[in-house]
Amino acid sequence: MSLWNARAAGMSAEEITEVLRTYSRYAVPASILVEIADQVARYGRLRLSKEDDALVLSSSEPAVLEEVLRSKKVSPLVGPRLDAGRVSVPTGERGRLKHALIKIGWPVEDLAGYSPGAPLPFALLGACAGSGAAFALRRFQVEAVDSFWAAGKAAGGSGVVVLPCGAGKTVVAMGVMEKAATQTLILVTSIVAARQWKSELLDKTDLTEDQIGEYSGETKTIRPVTIATYQVMTHRRKGQFPHLALFQEQNWGLIVYDEVHLLPAPVFRMTADIQSKRRLGLTATLVREDRREDDVFSLIGPKRYDAPWRDLEAQGWIAPAVCTEVRVGVPEYLRFEYATAEGQDRYRVAATNPAKMSVLRALVERHASDRVLVIGQYLDQLDDVAAALSAPLITGKTPTAEREKLYAAFREGSIRLLVVSKVANFSIDLPEANVAIQISGTFGSRQEEAQRLGRILRPKAGGGQASFYTLVSRETQDQEFALHRQLFLAEQGYRYSIVDAAQVIGGEPLPPPPPQGEYLAPSDSDGAPPVVRPPGYVPAAPLPDVLPDNVIPFRASRGK
Repeated sequence: MSLWNARAAGMSAEEITEVLRTYSRYAVPASILVEIADQVARYGRLRLSKEDDALVLSSSEPAVLEEVLRSKKVSPLVGPRLDAGRVSVPTGERGRLKHALIKIGWPVEDLAGYSPGAPLPFALLGACAGSGAAFALRRFQVEAVDSFWAAGKAAGGSGVVVLPCGAGKTVVAMGVMEKAATQTLILVTSIVAARQWKSELLDKTDLTEDQIGEYSGETKTIRPVTIATYQVMTHRRKGQFPHLALFQEQNWGLIVYDEVHLLPAPVFRMTADIQSKRRLGLTATLVREDRREDDVFSLIGPKRYDAPWRDLEAQGWIAPAVCTEVRVGVPEYLRFEYATAEGQDRYRVAATNPAKMSVLRALVERHASDRVLVIGQYLDQLDDVAAALSAPLITGKTPTAEREKLYAAFREGSIRLLVVSKVANFSIDLPEANVAIQISGTFGSRQEEAQRLGRILRPKAGGGQASFYTLVSRETQDQEFALHRQLFLAEQGYRYSIVDAAQVIGGEPLPPPPPQGEYLAPSDSDGAPPVVRPPGYVPAAPLPDVLPDNVIPFRASRGK
């Protein structure tokens, strides 16, 4: 998927291999270079286009077209053969055909264009309506908008923008909405997120209150710009999903998928039917633990823009962060319980280790003047923590009004400590939070690790630093899962220092992670030719000289 995304962004196999050679510490095996060239060459050899308002799948290589048409997944989705290099496609099968083709290893380039949707005059303001502060898109946000929009051509208009939490993905969406000037459906993760989106739209655009609707479990108002939650869209009644009809309720010209990596299956299926709409996905990480990133690629679109977290940190657009893993011993009595537990219960025993409480108290005391989020997976553990720390608790059961009240108090500073479940993983705007303490998580989810760090990455007044702690039970699945969770952030350039619980409880100064300077940079003296990159290309963070001792090298799964 990374290779196809790079190709869709305009990079050639030669440019990709040159970047790999430049940043690799060791010689890249020839077999890898051959595989890169082969995979990159697959993208664009099949094209979807419009001919006299009819949809056509074509290839300049008749043998390639013949190969895919013989697939049992593809053949039912196409119409009559037009000639050796072209076959007709029923309009309603556009999405399903793209999905089927990527499953057999042939990503199609979709050049069939989009319906403009119902017009909606739309403009960004030059100053925030609430504060009066000057407002304009930052350079990288402009690049993201332009990369997605592609001057309005069929080559753009669908795909994913990947930016770290706190970098302004909502603002990027507004920039796209201004370009499209059309009625827009925005899908978000929660009611709180929906109301944050509405607040941002009213603050930074010329939209009025009566032009923005909320479609959620609490209210169902459809307006030219409608913000709907994934929960209500996937609500099932008698085996049906009645609210998916919202996709057809208005003549939408743009659909925005916030946290696109979380898309539930019913929304994916509906998206297959609306390929004529422009589709913008927003996420901090395209990682899906179910390995279905190809669904996002085929039905939403390829990655259009990506900015490494460390690059934006260096430019001051997100807060600098220090990541620390604290390893906690397991009491002897709990060792026996852990040894006899099976499956998910084994992880739960380790993750809810009561010995973590002393470390948690010490960290909260260490950061007494900071705004601290304690984040966990298990509700009974969170209940105990909230009671022990005399802190408010937010879970999925907390009413929306109460959540908003607590979040507001945290922003204002009347509450400096919040205990939150995984409901706070996504789309929660708490710019003042500068410390996150993770006490348990969703097994080895890299996606969740990135999202939780993202809660504290919004720039701080005076350029303050963010601190991210993970409490891990030593020599258990909790420690094993922590290794996997940290992979994505390690790829972004973050390094974890590992300390013992005794150091934290004893009040010892904690060591900072290895400096960014330890990362390899291209050599100026090796005689390598300069790397040529297409406009708007943002390179990935360079690989570390030596992987941290808490990072598991990737191993391909069997059969891959």
